[in-house]
Amino acid sequence: MEEGRGKQILGVIGGMGPEATSYFYENVIAHTKAQRDQDHLNMVILSHADIPDRTEAIKSGDSEKLVHMLQEDARTLEKLGAANIAITCNTSHYYYDQIQKAVSVPIINMIHESVAYAVRELPEVKRIGIMGTDGTIGSRIYHRECRKLGVTPVKPSPERQKDVMSLIYDDIKSGKRGDRAKFDRVMSEFMRKNCDAVILACTELSVFKGKHEIPTICLDAMDVLVREAILRSGAEYQ
Repeated sequence: MEEGRGKQILGVIGGMGPEATSYFYENVIAHTKAQRDQDHLNMVILSHADIPDRTEAIKSGDSEKLVHMLQEDARTLEKLGAANIAITCNTSHYYYDQIQKAVSVPIINMIHESVAYAVRELPEVKRIGIMGTDGTIGSRIYHRECRKLGVTPVKPSPERQKDVMSLIYDDIKSGKRGDRAKFDRVMSEFMRKNCDAVILACTELSVFKGKHEIPTICLDAMDVLVREAILRSGAEYQ
């Protein structure tokens, strides 16, 4: 039997941030059903840490350099044989259509897949809290997807959004474990707003989840991306 037959190369645009990209890779390995090296995915990972901050680009409107770099990374992965591309950053999906237009291979849409997964797996869900960067919240990329699929998106109050941003930038991106009190304050507010589920819509929050026990009501967008990446690449998810 030919080795690796049926599997496709997965391309990854990472570095946003580097620890989140590493966490994605670790989870792809952990959730791929494998008995030997050859059962795992063939992957090409571009950890492009020089990519400008996505939230700053969205807020300023100065996104030309950012979009160009993301498009070039996608083209590079396509040239290297990637059959599917994963982007390990929620906020960058604001530019999803522009990046997808640059290549012919499909880019997994983490935003759509995460909301669709929540609606499919939690049929009683009506209100979904969105915990992400200012760029993700302000651009309403999750809000639009929630509305399309018939659920109500809920964002944090301005005060609690400051907690989210501090947790992401001051803690996780700075190499810290993450202040649990900040996370709990945001979650408490979502509970008061009667959320049925909360999407961790930033891959730094995925890293936080890997270091802390979090409520079962939380759905990690990275977990959904990992699952889609494995299945689309022709391997078994476990």
